[in-house]
Amino acid sequence: MQLKWDLSEERDCVIDFLPGMKSDIVIVDENHTLIIDTKYYTKTLQTNFDHKTIHSNNLYQIFTYVKNKDVEKKGNVSGVLLYAKTQERVLPVMDAKFGGNRIMVKTLDLDKEFKDIEQQLNQIIVDFFPN
Repeated sequence: MQLKWDLSEERDCVIDFLPGMKSDIVIVDENHTLIIDTKYYTKTLQTNFDHKTIHSNNLYQIFTYVKNKDVEKKGNVSGVLLYAKTQERVLPVMDAKFGGNRIMVKTLDLDKEFKDIEQQLNQIIVDFFPN
């Protein structure tokens, strides 16, 4: 889904130079929006001075999507970075609020039967839309 920048005023001289924002998945109910961006890397985490962290550009990307979608600043827009599981021993897991918006990082094990993959995906939905 194409997302719009939350600009104070939309002027062509600004919009022309902004990159497009296109998320992989957007799920909406009456009160909440969940933006999911999927990623695959051979190495799911980046290493900085022997410390493994989430890829900076991925976190900045989902943060930007969520903050620009939450134009009313209600905190009812959330985001998930969904990584495909690799053979790495350390898998990214995070659940935090950034400026009032929930952002999670999860790993999807694609080396499973389809029903198990479906269950993993459904659990993400349940985590965000409990009703």
